[in-house]
Amino acid sequence: MGCSNKNKMKHICVFCGSSIGAREIYRDTARALGGEIARRGIDLVYGGSNIGLMGVIADATLAAGGKATGIMPTHLIQKEIMHTHLTELRVVNTMHERKALMADLADGFIALPGGFGTYDEFCEIVTWAQLGLHQKPCALLNVEGYYDPLITMIDRAVQEGFVRADHRAMLIISAEISDLLDQMQNYRT
Repeated sequence: MGCSNKNKMKHICVFCGSSIGAREIYRDTARALGGEIARRGIDLVYGGSNIGLMGVIADATLAAGGKATGIMPTHLIQKEIMHTHLTELRVVNTMHERKALMADLADGFIALPGGFGTYDEFCEIVTWAQLGLHQKPCALLNVEGYYDPLITMIDRAVQEGFVRADHRAMLIISAEISDLLDQMQNYRT
């Protein structure tokens, strides 16, 4: 893994819950991440909802003067309640199209706490990196140890021979927003 150029992140895709979560720290972190993304001059790409952590990060990015692009499949427009004040909202037909477009638009990926959809999106994008379909940084923002069980599972998969150590090393993991974004900016493939 050696590339001489720093990763030029202009767009970060954030995968996160359409629910708010049980603890205030999740909202606070989504708010802080949105603000920091905007302060660094990076545009947000996300699922397009105005509810849950998705709505929090979009609102925080926009409030800090940043740009936010939402990607929402037609069948979720009413269920997730699309955000109507985004810089741009792109409507697609399927969840597969949503993930593909987010991947195309983003220069890096962060998972905030979330549920099955967040796990699905993050695991698929990491799999694409593992297969060499992209060389973009994939990061877990490990808020209050939320992703500790997943990290343990991944490390067990390495130990048991199901994930190569070099693929495990591709993951960026931090509990601190600035550290996570700095690692993503310095990511080399």
